Amino acid sequence: MAATSVHKFGQCISCHAWSPDLSMIAFCPNNSEVHIYKLSEDKWEKVHVLQKHDQIVSGIDWSYRSNKIVTVSHDRNSYVWNQETTGWVPTLVILRLNRAALCVQWSPKENKFAVGSGAKTVCICYYEQENNWWVSKLIRKRHDSSVTSIAWHPNNVLLATTSTDGKCRVFSTFIKGVDAKDSAMGNSADTKFGEQIVQLDLCFCWAFGVRWSPSGNTLAYVGHNSMIYFVDEVGPSAAAQSVAIRDLPLRDVLFLSERMVVGVGFDCNPMVFVADESGLWTTVRDRRLAQDMNHKEFLEIP
Repeated sequence: MAATSVHKFGQCISCHAWSPDLSMIAFCPNNSEVHIYKLSEDKWEKVHVLQKHDQIVSGIDWSYRSNKIVTVSHDRNSYVWNQETTGWVPTLVILRLNRAALCVQWSPKENKFAVGSGAKTVCICYYEQENNWWVSKLIRKRHDSSVTSIAWHPNNVLLATTSTDGKCRVFSTFIKGVDAKDSAMGNSADTKFGEQIVQLDLCFCWAFGVRWSPSGNTLAYVGHNSMIYFVDEVGPSAAAQSVAIRDLPLRDVLFLSERMVVGVGFDCNPMVFVADESGLWTTVRDRRLAQDMNHKEFLEIP
């Protein structure tokens, strides 16, 4: 299917995020700035430039409920931006990192966000009203190398990470006074902050993207060995189902439904993976196979 419209924002974009209504996009043109464009009459117009970082902005996430933007940079700093009448106003985040911040993501309830870094550390940040800044609790001494990707479980407590040490891990991020215990969390609310729930190996290769399914029952992650992994029951004795691909390694994954995943990477072509009734994941390699499936069951996005 041909593209309906094309707009060139820049030669190189290091990271980006969409607004909740998809009418605006925030991205870094491979420098220390964040540019915000708005779609107006089928044309994209630059409406804001966020200038606070000193080095390349490496991560952006735009919250869906509160309409806040969080940015992280190689300068080891992070800011939360609130839209006011005068523009976007930054709030300081205390990360306490000695290496570059690499990725960032809001939690589902948006009362926290996580930052992965080159300091082998994950920062879990939350807001302190009395000081008007965001502070962080650090998950230290768990990773042996840079944290490349992070993904929040729908219960707002469990966090999955991938690292260049060839591991995928799941941690508890329960913070007393920030997270309220409820039945939806299950046993997650009984674990201590920073406790490692599971560690999964990727056969001596870098680990890249990681995502939870909409229900949180399945975890998918990819590595530099041209394989994608699926874990249906995350726990201390979890086992990953691996699917090898014949193409270049995948860089990131996204669940379209509970039983359909799309992966993208160095091959420049998206790949689709589906699970059958028994939970066996396979690759959809041609259009005819996809057309034979029940589209309502596989393609409906929750």
